[in-house]
Amino acid sequence: MKKLACVLALAGAFVSGQALAWGAEGHRAVGAIAEKLIKGSNAEKQVAALLLPGESLESITVWADSAKGGAGYTPPTAEMNAYTAANPRHNEYHYTDIPFQNEHYHDGAVGTADVDIVQTLKQAIAVLQGKTDPALNPNKLTRRQALLLVAHMTGDIHQPLHVGAAFVGKDGKFAVPKKHEDVDSLNIYDSRGGNSLLLDDDKLTTLSAKLIEGEARPLPPGAQKWTTRPFHSYWDSTVVDYAMRRISTKTPEQFAQKVIDGKPVVAKNTGEATSWPYQWADDALAASKLAYSDVTPGAIGKQTNRKGETYYTFGLEMGSNYPVPSSALAKTQLIKGGYNLASLLQTIWP
Repeated sequence: MKKLACVLALAGAFVSGQALAWGAEGHRAVGAIAEKLIKGSNAEKQVAALLLPGESLESITVWADSAKGGAGYTPPTAEMNAYTAANPRHNEYHYTDIPFQNEHYHDGAVGTADVDIVQTLKQAIAVLQGKTDPALNPNKLTRRQALLLVAHMTGDIHQPLHVGAAFVGKDGKFAVPKKHEDVDSLNIYDSRGGNSLLLDDDKLTTLSAKLIEGEARPLPPGAQKWTTRPFHSYWDSTVVDYAMRRISTKTPEQFAQKVIDGKPVVAKNTGEATSWPYQWADDALAASKLAYSDVTPGAIGKQTNRKGETYYTFGLEMGSNYPVPSSALAKTQLIKGGYNLASLLQTIWP
């Protein structure tokens, strides 16, 4: 954890002022930042031309999760249903599963897929650029669909666990599979993006209340009470809540304005825009090393899903200070997501 805190302190010198990948609040924060940054530009006009009445760049960031039928999202519309029917693997568009110990995303490497988040973003960017080569658009995305996916997936790819994946060896320690076949649920287990790594929620709530705000927040009416919380869920939404609370903001719009007012310095992307998802994936891999630096897998459990398939879970122990630097890391990644989305749109539509 000293390493995580040290790296985050260093990152603060360059990025200052600052819940599904990121939950709805996290995605909207990314969209709100980008929306403010492109105001008055040609990119704003081009985005507006692809929106429906009542939509904004902030609001469409959750479209792709709503299309999945995610809990807490708006019910799927006819447009969403048509999209999911034409894209039967759309659930896989949101992530890739590179072992978090690796440094780079490479096409065809362990954890990648031909429809993963890097490939999906590359395709959607090409569509928005007006490229018509069918090989660049195998899923036949429309320009509006491409915008909806770019707005969402640019947020997703900055969530560390949507790129850096944990695999657990039979010795109970994090492992690095060298080829796809190594993940056999005998010698190496797939943590399913951190969903199979389970935190004790009562311990987490008590710990976080002490470190983040000094008191626990009551659950809103109808909210799910966890016995164990998947580590992925913690990163999708809990750290976003902590990040907002620690800078005294309650809404994505407030968060966006406060971080922009802080004038953060975010590294510029380089090269052709369709190569940017590779750069973002590498950055998320670096962040995922920090996300996994103070957690330890514990006892294994055998589970069966609704389809009758067997999978395995592991208890996860978290360092006593983990909520503080993890929320700082989440804030940094949300800022990068918003600024990178704005930069991408302005590069596509200068």
